[in-house]
Amino acid sequence: MNIEEKKKITLSLIDTFKKAGKVALDLREVGLTKEIKSDNTPVSNGDVEVNKILTNKIKEITPNIIIVSEESANHKMDNDLNNFWLIDPIDGTKDYISNRDEFTLNASLIINKKPVIGIITAPAKKRIFYSYGLSHSYELVNDKEVELINKKKDRSTITAVSYSNELKPEILEIHKKNNITSYQKMKSSLKFCVIAAGEFDMYVAEPRACEWDIAAGHAILEHAGGKITDFNGREILYGKPSFKNPSLILKSKNIL
Repeated sequence: MNIEEKKKITLSLIDTFKKAGKVALDLREVGLTKEIKSDNTPVSNGDVEVNKILTNKIKEITPNIIIVSEESANHKMDNDLNNFWLIDPIDGTKDYISNRDEFTLNASLIINKKPVIGIITAPAKKRIFYSYGLSHSYELVNDKEVELINKKKDRSTITAVSYSNELKPEILEIHKKNNITSYQKMKSSLKFCVIAAGEFDMYVAEPRACEWDIAAGHAILEHAGGKITDFNGREILYGKPSFKNPSLILKSKNIL
């Protein structure tokens, strides 16, 4: 798949993401219905409806590529997938249900176990990011593309985002080695986008969550010149059994 094909697929999904984001906000406004899944995490009718909107459009434009979604059982038992879509219709469901604004909608196309397209929108923050190749990573601002590659800033401080305000010793040690001066709690995949945009510099996490939580952000960050590895410097590949993530270190290009 060449860069023009990836661009066409990506841009054909932007309006669908805008629509799905509006639906998520509208459903929350009138009141969500909520359930607890077998893994003890919440799901709402907003998750289900957004999943339907995104998967239907993706099936329409790439009918021969399978879809793995957090909110669907399809293909989750498949082994050694190479080419497929990963969807997390709402990352940060707890924040979504609690009327907070960091939740995101996510989709990523995986080719040969690597993310080649990433789309993320944070509808409550009115932000949308997407990428389809190296140096082709963007934020849509007032319907105009802003290249994330051009957002590098000179700063005397190096800042991180973190899943929690209470960091484990191994994460604090990595912060120390990279001269992190401060960090801010941020739960959803928005953390990948703000690092890609140069608003923060780093994120470190022990093994947690699943591939659909990170794939879209991985593409956006890497295509903007950033880097993502595990704690041992190994690249992150997708389609693993159970779709579980390894440890993660995200770095903006500012500190590479």
